[in-house]
Parts: sequence; structure tokens; C-alpha cells
Amino acid sequence: MSGIYKAYDIRGVYGDTLTEDIAFKIGRAFATFLGSKKVIVGRDMRPHSKPLFEALAKGLTMQGANVISLGMCSTPMSNFANGLLKGDGAIMITASHNPGEWNGFKLSRGQAVPISGSSGIGDIEQIVARGSFAPAAKKPGKISEYDILPEYKKHVAKLAGGKPLKIKVAADMANAMGIYEAKALEGLVDLDPMFDTLDGTFPNHEANPLKHETLEALQKKLRSGKYAFGVAFDGDADRAGFLDEKGDIIPNDITTAVIAQDILQREKGIVLYDLRSSWSVKEVIEEMGGRAMMCRVGHAFIKQQMRDNKAIFAGELSGHYYFRDNYYTETSAMAVLCLASIISRTGKKLSEIVAPIIRYSASGEINSKVADTNKVLERIKAKHNDGRMINLDGISVEYKDWWFNVRGSNTEPLVRLNLEAKSKKLMEQKRDELLKEIRG
Repeated sequence: MSGIYKAYDIRGVYGDTLTEDIAFKIGRAFATFLGSKKVIVGRDMRPHSKPLFEALAKGLTMQGANVISLGMCSTPMSNFANGLLKGDGAIMITASHNPGEWNGFKLSRGQAVPISGSSGIGDIEQIVARGSFAPAAKKPGKISEYDILPEYKKHVAKLAGGKPLKIKVAADMANAMGIYEAKALEGLVDLDPMFDTLDGTFPNHEANPLKHETLEALQKKLRSGKYAFGVAFDGDADRAGFLDEKGDIIPNDITTAVIAQDILQREKGIVLYDLRSSWSVKEVIEEMGGRAMMCRVGHAFIKQQMRDNKAIFAGELSGHYYFRDNYYTETSAMAVLCLASIISRTGKKLSEIVAPIIRYSASGEINSKVADTNKVLERIKAKHNDGRMINLDGISVEYKDWWFNVRGSNTEPLVRLNLEAKSKKLMEQKRDELLKEIRG
């Protein structure tokens, strides 16, 4: 696959690599590929999301598919609507955290099962390239509108037993779809929003909580001491970053452990954690009586593994939090509610809940540009065959006092390293050794 057709979605620069004509063809190809009769379509706040919707819907209806337009919504709302309204496919028009000139499509089958590069995006690319659409329907489909917010609000509220939690939360909406996602929390937590005017040009900062510089304004707000914690949403609100009451950034794997604690308090079951997560995540899940299961990186793999194992929750280092009760997909609103719920139940500050979970020293993800990813991975595999090796996604090797994972990027000639050790000194020593091996 190439160009706008990616491993997990379709994405390009509006007016250049992604136009209304391409959107129209993707609509036709999507309906051809799935044989869709009912497609749920949501969109973000980018100024070009509406014209792309109109072109996409024209292609879908031409093939005989009825389109249920959600209007503006978050990706979690779109996934929920797909399941609830029993669509046989759904498309969310968004470029997530990408800058304002970008746009794209996140695709799924019925019941919010994602379509990835290997499970349909490649086929859709081929249909568009060859023009091999099914014949246009004798009777075109219709477009209708549906407001999913009232049902999504009720759905999210169930997690808190419908009871309001007297927790004050600072929320950075990044001028994006967190504004809609947070509507599901009205009356449940006391949200104090920042940058809560929709603006697809992102005038304040990029909508990407993984970039710590985007969190500075939120950190400043939290340091006033008025809030239990802070949340920063990404562009389509399927990811969230969390900060404690002092404005300290909580690593997303540690957030996974905190949410797991809250969920496992109510119900025991399988919890998935991404293979880059701290050892302490697995430990916390097991201490709470849950069954910890490692998963590979990438939402399509995680959602499938959750379904296969009927997992109740999964967390990914990138800030995706997946809930069985949202059709095995992300919902940032439920993640916020879990943090508020554990603070409310324990009476502890978030920093006090997090402190005992940070047990080891982590390197964070370090990227290295390499000429040949496979050659690097083979070299590391040969050198580290004295530890417990896991070949789930790249190479993970566990030793008594430290572990590491190295994996190639899906999209660039990069090798990504994550490493953790029982002491800072050992972590730094092993990190430097591994980087030398990767870059050598």
C-alpha cells in the first residue's frame, strides 16, 4: 500500500493527496468491498470534513447504501453508533492528531470491527485504482441524520452507576472533538475546559497529547491546585493523556494500570496490556484478581484479541483505552470516569494512587533511523538469545532485572526501542548498550 492508504486508516493532505473526487471513489469502493446497505458516517471539525462527507456519501448512496450521518462527533461516539444502530460499516472522517491541512477516513465493519491495511484498506485501494466498482444501484441509497449524543451519554453514565462524582477535572480540548466526547461526562464529573472552541486549524497547539510540549498550558492550570487531575484529548478524542493534580504527566501504561484497578474492583476478567508496558502493569492486574494478557501494538490487533478473549479492558502506550462495553473500542470519556471513580472511592489523590505503580525505571520509546530494519532485528535476536524471548511484535526479551522490546515502524525506516530495568542505573546502561547495537 502506498500514498494515502495506511496501515490503520486512509489519510492525506486535503486538496492535494485527498480530494472530493477521491472521497467519492472511496465511498463507492467501500460499499463495493463490504456490500454495505447501511453505513454510519461521523466527521470531525476540520473545515474540509463536510465537503469530504458530501462526496463520500454520494459514492456510498450511488452503490445503494443508506448513509446515517452523525454530523460532528468523536471517534468513540462513531464506534458506539456503529454497534448500537447495527450498521454494516462505518466511516469516521478525521485525520486524528495530524495538522489542520490533513484529513482522512477511519473505516470499520459492523459492530465497530476495524478495517486495517491487511483486512480491507488494501482491497479498497485496488478497487479505486482499477475503477472496479460494483455497478451503480438502480435505486440509490438515502442520507438520514442521527444524533447519537443522548444515547452515548447514557451509555457512558452506566459505568458510574449513573451517579455524579464530585471530582473537578481540568480538560484540554485542543479545539477538537474532545469537546463532543466530554459532553458525555456532563453531570458526572465537574469538567473545566480549555481551548473548547471548535477550530480545525488548531490555533493553540497540535492535538497530540503524546507530545509533552502540547501539555504545558494544562500543566499550568493544574498547578493552581484546584483540580483532581487533568485530561488532554487528541484530535478525534480516541486517545487521551492524563496528568495528576500537581500537573505531572502520567505515563499511559501506568494509566492503564489505574483504570484496570477501577474496573477489576467491579468485575474480574482479562485485561490486555501493550507489550511496551511496564512490568508493574501486569503485576497490578494480577494483584487485583484479573488475568493479564500481553498484546501487540496497533488498534486493529488489540480489538481482535479483546474479542477473541472477551477481555474487559485494554490499554495502549499511545493513550488508547479500549472497553469491552464500547464494542471493544476506545472511549476517552470512560477512561476519565474510571480515574474519577477510583479517586472518589479511595479518597486518595491521583499522585498517591500512581506512586506505588511506578516500580521500575523506563526508557520511554526511543526511535533510531536505520538502513535495514530486518537486519537490525535479526542482529539483536542473535545477540540476546540468552533471555526469555517473545516474538509477538518485533522482539521482546526479558531478563531477571530488565527487559526490552525492539520493533520496526509500520511506516518509516525506524527501529523503536522500549526498555525497563529495576534501577535507573541499570536502565541507562542497558539503554545505551542497545542503542549502540541498533545504530551500530
